[in-house]
Amino acid sequence: MPLAFWSTSLLANLISQRQLRNPIPVYYLLAGGQAVCFSLIFTVNMIYQATVVGLSPLQLVLVGTMMEATGFLFEVPTGVVADMYSRRLSTLIGLALLGCGFLLEGSVPAFWAMLGSSFLMGVGFTFMSGATEAWITDEVGEDRVGPVFLRGGQVWLIGGLAGTLASAGLGVIRIQLPMLVAGFGMLLLAGILALIMPERHMHLTPREERTTFGHMLHTAREGMKVARNRPVARTVILISLIVGLGSEAFDRLNTPLIIDRFDFPTVLGTDSPVLWFGASGIIGTLLGLAASEVFRRINAEALGVGTPARLLAILSGIEIAGIVVFALAGSLWLAFAMLWLRGIIGTLIGPVQGAWLNRNLDSATRATVLSITGQANAIGQVAGGPVLGWVGSAVSIRAALLGSALVLSPIVALYVRMIPRDRGQPTAVDDAPAEEPLLA
Repeated sequence: MPLAFWSTSLLANLISQRQLRNPIPVYYLLAGGQAVCFSLIFTVNMIYQATVVGLSPLQLVLVGTMMEATGFLFEVPTGVVADMYSRRLSTLIGLALLGCGFLLEGSVPAFWAMLGSSFLMGVGFTFMSGATEAWITDEVGEDRVGPVFLRGGQVWLIGGLAGTLASAGLGVIRIQLPMLVAGFGMLLLAGILALIMPERHMHLTPREERTTFGHMLHTAREGMKVARNRPVARTVILISLIVGLGSEAFDRLNTPLIIDRFDFPTVLGTDSPVLWFGASGIIGTLLGLAASEVFRRINAEALGVGTPARLLAILSGIEIAGIVVFALAGSLWLAFAMLWLRGIIGTLIGPVQGAWLNRNLDSATRATVLSITGQANAIGQVAGGPVLGWVGSAVSIRAALLGSALVLSPIVALYVRMIPRDRGQPTAVDDAPAEEPLLA
């Protein structure tokens, strides 16, 4: 029996009738089941799209752009279900849509099917976004949910590793198998949760906190006001936009570049790229875990004054240099090493940027900045991805990746510019007039 079915059924059987009243084991089942299914499909789907479906670089990026645009547009209508009716229902709908999207992608090797799959997954992700966390918080209480989230993260990592191993094994047999198993696994998970997932303590989201188009516009306006008067806020929003503009092409095109340029060694009688990408994913996950644990011991919040902005500049510079080296790499192992490096950098940037924001923004401002940075990143991906995808088709994938590095390069200068501010010294942006536009 496929691993996704076996693992979710086993976990469900471990939940006794007494535990059905306890949402915590159900949350762990949800986390582990999702992780297995996501790893099953996302280990192989880019290989599948590039080789079996035969998508061009522009088409590959457009598939990703469809998901980003769908998520952005459907954030409000799907949020109504979680805010006003049921977090449980929103989660179940999201799982079912994701499962259908996985099945469509694995069943029909055509560009239109990839777009349709991305649409279904984009809507599914918006149904899931925030609903699961809000559900478990309501059920166990804000004072008890912290350890649950931590353990859920561990369950997610274990499920992800198991799913990656299963995907590599099944993908060597037939590349569509992991995607089909992931689709059926998601639908099975939704069915199991429909039977055992409790919801007895839902708190309706207050009207003023609900996500609406008016709320999004209000957040944008408030974010602009904050950005005019807070150099750190302006910098974070601008960086998020630039990351969106430059990152989508790399995320979608690194796999076809490796497949096109390198021959894979034969192991166990096969040279399937699925095996090597699966192994690379596992190594990258383990390296990311090790890096995050080392950095956790250092404690990002304890970084000295002036250190976060400088460290973010260094990490961003290394990441951009890694993209350039990846694009020009003449060795398979060097290319994989650059992918691992980028993953490690991504693991480290999050807590450092969090420490930077905590030091320079008050809590109310921070919430506004985080909201608008998410919108800026989505807009950047929708706007920048197709342009670089066109470059990948019209010129070469290598040119598109070098273009991605070029687009991302201003991030380093923005962080460097903020180092004096992080030390409490005036900067050029501090002297800007109060009504200075965001992108001035």
